Amino acid sequence: MNGEDEFFDAVTGFDSESSSGGFSEASQRVAAVMCVDSGRSNGVGKAGERPPRENGIQKHRTSLPAPMFTRSDFSVWSILKKCIGLELSKITMPIAFNEPLSFLQRITEYMEHVDLIHRASCQPQALERMQCVAAFAVSAVASQWERTGKPFNPLLGETYELIREDLGFRFISEQVSHHPPISAFYSEGLHQDFLFHGSIYPKLKFWGKSVEAEPRGTITLELLKHNEAYTWTNPTCCVHNVIIGKLWIEQYGTVEIVNHRTGDKCVLHFKPCGLFGKELHKVEGHIQDKNKKKLFMIYGKWTECLWGIDPAAYESFKKRERRGDHLSKPQPDDSSQKADGDVADAVPEVQETVQVIPGSKLLWRVNTRPPNSAQMYNFTSFTVSLNELQSGMEKTLAPTDCRLRPDIRGMENGDMDLASQEKERLEEKQREARRERAEQEAEWQTRWFHQGSNPHTGAPDWLYAGGYFERNFSRCPDIY
Repeated sequence: MNGEDEFFDAVTGFDSESSSGGFSEASQRVAAVMCVDSGRSNGVGKAGERPPRENGIQKHRTSLPAPMFTRSDFSVWSILKKCIGLELSKITMPIAFNEPLSFLQRITEYMEHVDLIHRASCQPQALERMQCVAAFAVSAVASQWERTGKPFNPLLGETYELIREDLGFRFISEQVSHHPPISAFYSEGLHQDFLFHGSIYPKLKFWGKSVEAEPRGTITLELLKHNEAYTWTNPTCCVHNVIIGKLWIEQYGTVEIVNHRTGDKCVLHFKPCGLFGKELHKVEGHIQDKNKKKLFMIYGKWTECLWGIDPAAYESFKKRERRGDHLSKPQPDDSSQKADGDVADAVPEVQETVQVIPGSKLLWRVNTRPPNSAQMYNFTSFTVSLNELQSGMEKTLAPTDCRLRPDIRGMENGDMDLASQEKERLEEKQREARRERAEQEAEWQTRWFHQGSNPHTGAPDWLYAGGYFERNFSRCPDIY
């Protein structure tokens, strides 16, 4: 291996709604058909007809074929000790630190809470739509909670598609660049109610005991019924104790969601853990109009739930809370302030759940993960289904779909030796293809996306070229 893998790449935004033992989809199915004209085309069939399932599966699996492989026998320090302060785009990690998914599949986890998009599309008022979009943006990072394995770095030209007729969307992504690694994605509602697209380029750095991933790339959501576009970027994700100790994750930074039609903006602050862990997982923010007048306050935790309330009620509660601060303010603990470079970062104790302010409105809540999630890389039930490959699916999938990657399939089946061998073979195949292009002075040609400018921000972006679901895969590269 020559170091063409990234450590803890996928930190861009995923969610975590699953039920105990199975994904609860009732609310999503209801939301998907709300406000929908059944006579309109869904984009894959004739108007009024039920769209073909293509690679969709009626009943999704609830567990992986094999339990998670232990990482206790591997020392990451021997690999990372020379990389402090450097970007981690060219560091190969043992396969034991992976999870059996491609980064393209991890991006797809955005869509687990697609019901929030359907709900937004049905709201008559811009403020209510922004509330739903804000909840969707927060839900999109929730599945990262306790997800300390790294997904497989996509090969150049790799793709992933997902059609969920029950949830009302289809999704396609492609690895459009290898150096730097860029993943482009596009999703659309089957009832022509939304478009969701973007390109992801995470910037990763190792800081001695932690790996920090700063998200790059704009995420765009278009609500077609309202002729509205929303854009934002995700918060920074940090994985602590990559050398010794228990791995734990925090998200921090400010996320600004802009409604480009009305000028409304939602500003969300993902709080860093802090010295005593008091702020761990907290999200606080507000929605403001184009004149910066606060219209709605938002608070919660990205691992649990999100609530909202009128600004006056919020400020009144906070004033009362501040008056009582002296009664409950924690005293510093000298032992917790020691900073020793040879010890792990203390894992913050989970604080009390979100204190709900009277009069608040619930915007979003995660469901519990499957009872066997800890043995499945802490996957949600939605995530467990992403790499499922049933008989006959190969005939409709693109040959570049990452369900067909033998290294990921080997790891999912518990064959770590095969997975490691296949990973090394695929990386060498990719290097050889790059050498051949260099000799021929040929540039790589993407298949489903092209470079351009984001139509709403003007920033450089990768845009969907169309045509994937017509299923003409004759020009797809041989990458496996």
